[in-house]
Amino acid sequence: MELRQLRYFARVVELGSMGRAALELGVGTSALSQQISRLESELSTRLLQRTSSGVTPTDAGLAFLQQAQLAIRHVDDAERAARSARLSGHVSIGMPPSTTAVLGLPLMSAMRERYPDIRLHLVESLSGNLTAMISARRLDLAILFNVERTQRWSVTPLLEERLFLVAKGDLPGLPTTRRVKLAQLASLPLILPSGPHGLRSLLDNAARQSRFELNVAAEIDGLAMLMDAVRAGYGATIQPGAAVARFIGESLVMIEITDASAHRPNLLVSLSDDELSPAGLAARGVLTSVTQTLVRQKRWPGATLYKN
Repeated sequence: MELRQLRYFARVVELGSMGRAALELGVGTSALSQQISRLESELSTRLLQRTSSGVTPTDAGLAFLQQAQLAIRHVDDAERAARSARLSGHVSIGMPPSTTAVLGLPLMSAMRERYPDIRLHLVESLSGNLTAMISARRLDLAILFNVERTQRWSVTPLLEERLFLVAKGDLPGLPTTRRVKLAQLASLPLILPSGPHGLRSLLDNAARQSRFELNVAAEIDGLAMLMDAVRAGYGATIQPGAAVARFIGESLVMIEITDASAHRPNLLVSLSDDELSPAGLAARGVLTSVTQTLVRQKRWPGATLYKN
């Protein structure tokens, strides 16, 4: 016995006509008649009496109708309760500073709209710190740039970011082209994160492959202070486009780095599915959706979504 059969039967009795009921239910009259016949066969009794003017319920049909209507009401109440129930709890999400600049507020907005009873805890830190925090179960989710294969995590590739040379437009020695290779920057003073930083490791490896050394004028591990130094004209930096999201409209130049290795993956990492709470599962879905929207709307500079 199927719920739709109960709904079909109740509607036929209410309207007193197989044809009118079929029209309102959006099914063919023959298909509706077949469903009622199957219901009668399953119950081994006649529920409807066909007449020249329509259909009327038999005594068995009247008795069945009362219980069918009660069952339909209970199901409808259950559906309304499920739709109105709000998922609650808390979820902690870690992001690197450059990612927070473009994703932080849109994620907060989407979570407030879709899951207002989930308390969101956002942590902004370097990727190495975030890795340690999720390993210690202090985070439910994090966006990382690389993941050790030995970890028992759920890992979803989100996007890949191109890297850009970022500097004031009047910085001496700044290339005038829209695209450059890292080797062309050998003499340009750079302001970069220090060695343990994931981006710095990526750049050092790329420089070694091209057999030259980066001209590091200063090392700053905080993105805000690093960008302040760049805006003050103390040097250039190499960052993903998201790092400049807060400074759109200012006198900064972005020049794409064309080296094949000058790309940074963004991975959505979470505790394994059997450890992640319902709030965490919901937040993971929202984060993925918001990320895809930002990239497709070209609000994440230099980002390209991974193809599924």
